Amino acid sequence: MTRPITAGVDGTEESLAALDWAAREAVRRGLPLRVVHVWRYAETLAAADRDTQHGWVSRGVSEAVRAVSGRYPELTVGVDVLEGGAAQTLAGVAADAEMLVLGSRGHGPVAGFLLGSVGQQVIAAAARPVVLVRAKDEAAAEAAGRDVVVGQQGGPEDSAAALRFAFETAAARGATVRAVRAWTLPPVFAYSPGSLRLLDDAGGLEPYERQALDDALRPWRERFPGVPVAEHIEMGSAGQVLLSLAGRAQLVVVGRRAHRTAVGARIGSVAHGVLHHADCPVAVVPHA
Repeated sequence: MTRPITAGVDGTEESLAALDWAAREAVRRGLPLRVVHVWRYAETLAAADRDTQHGWVSRGVSEAVRAVSGRYPELTVGVDVLEGGAAQTLAGVAADAEMLVLGSRGHGPVAGFLLGSVGQQVIAAAARPVVLVRAKDEAAAEAAGRDVVVGQQGGPEDSAAALRFAFETAAARGATVRAVRAWTLPPVFAYSPGSLRLLDDAGGLEPYERQALDDALRPWRERFPGVPVAEHIEMGSAGQVLLSLAGRAQLVVVGRRAHRTAVGARIGSVAHGVLHHADCPVAVVPHA
């Protein structure tokens, strides 16, 4: 089944930048583009019934679609104007997409689909990758020389979905994958005879981390032999290390495990920090 790249639009500058990013990615991957707007009937507008309000919304979406179709005439574009709750509807839409692309203001004010309560709920619930794009994003930022940066942690299976997304994206763009593994000194009580033996065999903490990254990358190097790979091992928090590289990246890819709390799902601290502070687009990929 061919999955479209889906963009959520709400008329904001950020969502229009996300739409253009999604269109470019769809062209590169040879996939259709689906444009989705989610709305709710406003009963307080007594002078406008449901059909009238739906017409207003549909005209706004049509204008955005005409503009992006004009820039990318080779694209197959589908449009859906859906009534309902934004977070739940967008998470459902993502299930049928190759990826869902939304606008983001990062740590600034939020509205519509932008990163905030709605955006974070969608990211935490979506079964497919979600890409967040800032208003100032431009095609020039994807020029050769900028890497696709991806965070790797744990064993080979822990970041497999994020690595796959990064390699697929880099292959479509002719870019380098910069794979990042950040590490910190564990507390003394975390050491065990088994872990100490592994560290001794590897020659110390940093060589151990480097070997772990190499093991995780091996199957993706084999699957994508034409994609250049740069390995980055650095002592520090994963979020800070990724952000230090984001300024030279065309995309940052992070994995996601949703944490369930009494008030709903929450994304992890690394994904949260990168989403709020990276200026380049950020892809959050759920663990398989």
